[in-house]
Amino acid sequence: MSRPYAMELLWQDREIRFDLELRLLNLRPGEKVVDRLDLVEDTKGNNGDKAIGYNCVLCITIKPTHSKQRGNVEALFVLTKFGQTRFEFIFTSLEPGSPRLFSSVMAVHRSYESSRAYRDLKLRTAIIADKRLKLLPQEELLSEVTGVWNLSSDQGNLGTFCVTNVRLVWFATMNEAFNISVPYMQMKSVRIKDSKFGLALVVETIAQSGGYVLGFRIDPADKLKSVAQELQSLQRVYSSSDPVLGVQFDRLPEEETRGLLVEQEQDDLEMDEGDEQKDVFAAYLSDGDKSVDREPVFSPELELAVESVKDGFTLQDLWAVLPDTKQKKPEQQQQQEEKEQQRWREQQESEADPEPRQSQREELGESS
Repeated sequence: MSRPYAMELLWQDREIRFDLELRLLNLRPGEKVVDRLDLVEDTKGNNGDKAIGYNCVLCITIKPTHSKQRGNVEALFVLTKFGQTRFEFIFTSLEPGSPRLFSSVMAVHRSYESSRAYRDLKLRTAIIADKRLKLLPQEELLSEVTGVWNLSSDQGNLGTFCVTNVRLVWFATMNEAFNISVPYMQMKSVRIKDSKFGLALVVETIAQSGGYVLGFRIDPADKLKSVAQELQSLQRVYSSSDPVLGVQFDRLPEEETRGLLVEQEQDDLEMDEGDEQKDVFAAYLSDGDKSVDREPVFSPELELAVESVKDGFTLQDLWAVLPDTKQKKPEQQQQQEEKEQQRWREQQESEADPEPRQSQREELGESS
């Protein structure tokens, strides 16, 4: 039994699309609006609607930029990659003093990254402890089936099925680390098929997750048929009608959100410039396919005409793209070097001074 083609691919979190049709802007089953932000400027100037899947996001940072509406402000920089192409998006909130553009997007992205087990096929992961499945926060164990043979090898491996409302999990009885987790939204079909081992349960995954064809043998035949019907029903419900995507987000009140960001700004932390240098490099990588150069401007530092630097960066930032290889020396080593330098200076002064110092006169007098 295979799912309808319209629900075969979950593209919303895995693609970047521009100028979408109105029907594609509708929420798919399982997707929810956690926050709505009005008065947001696309500072880089890309026209039209756009949908950015969280799976395409490489990094999200907050940096200063120049807004057409508000001048120099802090903006949300989103560096992404879809296929072989990199995209950079810059968004600025036109609502003065509101931190929700930063807090909401970053919080949802963190939740997405930490909940991939709900949506991605996983092989050989630490999901079993003492022959029990480690359940995810929104996951419920519906049934366990023992005596399931995995037909991936000629001998077969004996193991157990764990059937939940999120995924199908199989793990080997002799080795818990030999396991596979298949979310229902990654299944293309579940059916019973004849094989060289006899009747087998065949689970085929979509191309997006690798296009695996997984075979399992369950005896007797009645038990095999019962398990197949259960999985087909769960696939139909939890991949199309009511999927559990795993992303959880509780929106804080505006006052609490603003207070949290202010506290972060007041922290007395020593920042590592390496990350900032990487951001400069990444920002220019995302602009690598540009066909028109920016307007030339005169650089007082170089006394030359150069291509204008991207908004939010300076010429010094570009010189500092390569990480600084110098490291701070230990305090004791630095003090020792200072003492040695002081001795060297005193020795140089004594050699340059024709008159011996008092201590030197005393030594000469004693020797005479």
